[in-house]
Amino acid sequence: MHAAFIQSLAAAHRQAAAPLPGPAFCLLADQLLQVLFPERIARPLGSTDAIEAVLYHWQTELAELLRSVLDAKAADQIAATCIEGLPPLRELLLRDAAAIVAADPAAQGSAEVISTYPGFYAIALHRFAHALYQLQVPRVPRLLSEYAHTSTGIDIHPGARIGPSFCIDHGTGIVIGETAVIGAHVKIFQGVTLGALSVAKHLANIKRHPTIEDYAVIYAGATILGGSTVVGSHSIIGGNVWLTESVPSHSRVYHRAQIHVTRSEDPTADITFSI
Repeated sequence: MHAAFIQSLAAAHRQAAAPLPGPAFCLLADQLLQVLFPERIARPLGSTDAIEAVLYHWQTELAELLRSVLDAKAADQIAATCIEGLPPLRELLLRDAAAIVAADPAAQGSAEVISTYPGFYAIALHRFAHALYQLQVPRVPRLLSEYAHTSTGIDIHPGARIGPSFCIDHGTGIVIGETAVIGAHVKIFQGVTLGALSVAKHLANIKRHPTIEDYAVIYAGATILGGSTVVGSHSIIGGNVWLTESVPSHSRVYHRAQIHVTRSEDPTADITFSI
């Protein structure tokens, strides 16, 4: 094999960033959800001492893992900040669970949503990843978002800003970009894309993804693109809509498809559909 090629590979390996302990970070995120929500743990913790001990261990483990991307002082500070942020994080996630229960007739209660719904799980991991993103932790937030993506089929960039009482119904195929802003009490169905119009690489720091205001509903398969695109509050975006311009509050936006149904006079013939 060519010696120059071997040398180039050796140089690349020497310059590579240290590998992330990815499985350990993902396991830690799952452990956090189990502490915050006993619905997700096999054996609920029975005492305040047990909970305090588990949270202390979690903070210590998080700080240790963060040392793979940060210096020791910064890792300790961020782990402590995460622990301090757990009460509002749990409250925010409880509001998300309640929103899903209220919006989904099939949901039997918050316990079912918290323990089994992929939409809730994706939101929960996003809110933790977003907290780390805001603290400017490198690489780890994206690792957690991709873990949620692999587990649920829901792809939310950790930079996306999502308000309280967020409801994802079904969820498979949802894509929410880095600079998307979502208000309170928003409901999104499967296959929705909140994406960017094509921009040059040097414009990466501008707002590229849409804003969805409070109480909007976006139905399956809708695609909404562009950093200046705003879906006004209380609007409904119908299934399969392609939207690249803003709509005011209380709008109804839908894709009109004409469907014709014909049937042969022969009662044994198949029904045919055309769109």
